[in-house]
Amino acid sequence: MPLNRRDFVAAGLAAGAALGSVPRASAAAQDVPHRDFRLKYAPHFGMFRNHAPGGVLDELKFMADVGFRALEDNGMMRRPVEEQKAIAREMERLGMEMGVFVTTASFSDPIFTSGKDEHIEKVLADVRNALEVAKRVNAKWTTIAPGTFDHRLPLDYQTANAIELLRRCCEIFEPSGLIMVLEPLNHFRDHPEMFLWQIPQAYMICRAVDHPSCKILFDLYHQQISEGNIIPNIDAAWSEVAYFQTGDNPGRKEPTTGEMNYTNIFKHIHAKQFDGVIGMEHGNSLPGKEGELAVINAYIECDSF
Repeated sequence: MPLNRRDFVAAGLAAGAALGSVPRASAAAQDVPHRDFRLKYAPHFGMFRNHAPGGVLDELKFMADVGFRALEDNGMMRRPVEEQKAIAREMERLGMEMGVFVTTASFSDPIFTSGKDEHIEKVLADVRNALEVAKRVNAKWTTIAPGTFDHRLPLDYQTANAIELLRRCCEIFEPSGLIMVLEPLNHFRDHPEMFLWQIPQAYMICRAVDHPSCKILFDLYHQQISEGNIIPNIDAAWSEVAYFQTGDNPGRKEPTTGEMNYTNIFKHIHAKQFDGVIGMEHGNSLPGKEGELAVINAYIECDSF
């Protein structure tokens, strides 16, 4: 008889012991499994709020107890400076690595493609601010979503404008070593107006920019929708990929809830000796503690290749 999601959570807990999962610290007190994950999966704040209701530092402790070795926080730039510093101190204590935060993005304006001075100035100001945030939280990567199409310009002019502005961003990022990762966002389900939407397009732009500060964020959820062919596209774009994000399709929830074979995808990424962060940029398929356990057990299952 096939398991429903409630049964899967219970079965996953039982399977945890067989997969080398052992109780640890505060997670153990709540009967939550632990795994020494092969890859650096990075949850985000709010994903485990029911198990760790004491705020962001409490969530960090819970993540580390489970075995997660990284954190992703898109909204880090909007947090108060003292909170950024507190998060960084706790992550250092726990031995966790900082994943991406968002430097600049627009879902309504052609900030990279128009070539207009007001857009350029805004982007460069965001980039300078991101440098300070990155220093506080020990970040190596930051996300850039290059805005929408400018429908008044031919596509090639838009692409040239984007490449030129990205080169200017690289000049600012280079001394710090911070890497901006460009995120293609799918057209068919979520973001039909975004300029950057496919991995081959991002690859071409990164090759044209030709700078170590400009790489690709390969969001597996978005690219399953945009183009599929996930593993061959990982291989084709590999030299320009610096970061991954997850989410199953349909639904953008944890792995095992949709059509994607994340066990094989993670196995392939691991075999390529990827040592970066894989951001868990998705929701929980079930509410409350039950949903949080489902997320943990999904990653235990898919990491057990």
